[in-house]
Amino acid sequence: MKKILLIPDSYKGTMSSSEICEIMKNSIRSFFPETEIVSIPVADGGEGSVDSFLSAVGGEKVWLPVKGPYFENVKGFYGRLPDNTAVIEMAAAAGLPLVGDKKHVEETTTYGVGQLIEHAVKTGCKKIIVGLGGSATNDGGVGAAAALGVRFQDSSGKSFIPVGASLCKIASIDVSHLNPLLAKVQIVTMCDIDNPLCGPQGAAAVFGPQKGADAVMVKKLDKNLAHLAVVIEENLGKKIANIPGAGAAGGMGGGMVAFLNSKLQMGIETVLDVVHFDSLLEGTDLVISGEGKIDSQSLRGKVVVGVARRAKQREIPLIAMVGDIDDNIAEIYEEGVTAVFSINRKAIPFEKARLQCRSDLSLTMDNLMRLLSCKIAGTL
Repeated sequence: MKKILLIPDSYKGTMSSSEICEIMKNSIRSFFPETEIVSIPVADGGEGSVDSFLSAVGGEKVWLPVKGPYFENVKGFYGRLPDNTAVIEMAAAAGLPLVGDKKHVEETTTYGVGQLIEHAVKTGCKKIIVGLGGSATNDGGVGAAAALGVRFQDSSGKSFIPVGASLCKIASIDVSHLNPLLAKVQIVTMCDIDNPLCGPQGAAAVFGPQKGADAVMVKKLDKNLAHLAVVIEENLGKKIANIPGAGAAGGMGGGMVAFLNSKLQMGIETVLDVVHFDSLLEGTDLVISGEGKIDSQSLRGKVVVGVARRAKQREIPLIAMVGDIDDNIAEIYEEGVTAVFSINRKAIPFEKARLQCRSDLSLTMDNLMRLLSCKIAGTL
């Protein structure tokens, strides 16, 4: 075996993608010391996305002061890749970890995310990837837009920076002062959910409670996002309410489309494009991927299936190492997955299993390598 490509997602709550790659690599080395191993850590756009991209392709982390979820001063960051692509995870300026126990989603802002985008543009980045995930916000992305020059005006014509609770006060939107440098920049938004902006499956209804909204506040936030969609259509001519993914990150998905003409794209497709995955497949004998659980959601284009589809085009086998395997996953084999292995060696609760997940992964990889070495030796 000359070349193996490793590209697992994280096992949420247990191991990062980088950790998984390292464990896999060590197991492979024990049986195939001469094999070239290429590791591509993956993140879904949330916390850790910048580090994953930097680990995969190199670059540097850029730190700068920005506004946090409550307009407080925080130290934000983004990644600058060797080709001058900026990778921004909105959680770095508007994430739940930044608010701690102070969860008042109606008061939070994405303003700092806009500041990160502006800095990247002003310093020469020609492509920007914005990862949506882990946000503490429900402002429809208006905070970020305001930081980039968009003006939101109330019924008296006064400009203000709306938050979730005050979206209903927006009477008009003026984009004439949007940073002109953005017109020359390609902006891609990593978005792995297809929730609309508002309604029963919208940003407020589905994600508001985990950000501190009670039932009454959820209704208010949902109504406010619906109002924002109406004003955007009236002023900008864009219909965003029912765009799949518009409800991601408190409506940030819709805001990225409305204010920055961004493309919403599945996270794994973004990752594969950035790391030039198709080129990396040249000469590859085996791809090993994985995620915390293979289920019906995986078929919507998450990491394992997204990678498998491309590997299938080159007729390269892909093995998935996962935590749990759900029922009714037969379709993934049609997508290009060759085999799926669960690393869980005992029927124990997750809280116990997570404590031994690293050794379980190592032992399962060991078994896989033993099987592959038998086949290569001609005994199978």
